[in-house]
Amino acid sequence: MADSKKIEAVKDLKDLGAATDVAPVEEKAAAPEAKAEKKEPKIDDLGRAYATGRRKESVARVWLKKGKGQVVVNGKTQDQYFGRQTHLLVLNQPFLIVDRVNAFDIICTVKGGGLSGQAGAVRHGISRALENMEPELRPALKKAGMLTRDARVVERKKIGKHKARRSKQWAKR
Repeated sequence: MADSKKIEAVKDLKDLGAATDVAPVEEKAAAPEAKAEKKEPKIDDLGRAYATGRRKESVARVWLKKGKGQVVVNGKTQDQYFGRQTHLLVLNQPFLIVDRVNAFDIICTVKGGGLSGQAGAVRHGISRALENMEPELRPALKKAGMLTRDARVVERKKIGKHKARRSKQWAKR
């Protein structure tokens, strides 16, 4: 019975010339289509995509271009610059995630921090440059957490403590 009253009320509104809820529904349907626009790659005149990556105190500037998979970090190959195998694995993670191993050449400069932070900064820069080169790779990189800047940094030392949290030694007797 309540439903019939609602239907009659809607009919009365239509008779009065009131706007129905059809127009807002069409506007809502048009919004996702506008959101689904294809993003354009951000590539310079030389066919390179640029991005900046950060981790701890390190900042990496990364240029990515189509090639054979050569990685040059501060004028050295990745094997010469990063001695540990774990750093090389971290560096190449974005390519493994999107199946683009040996598809791009990378030239990067990295400053600050230690080797671990620098490897993380280069990885972040490579991920962002891959997104700039091929925007359709964004969902895979985002899901893997490659585009998110790792905000963890060293905690500062506090007054009256040996380090950030280490208290001075206390003896009962």
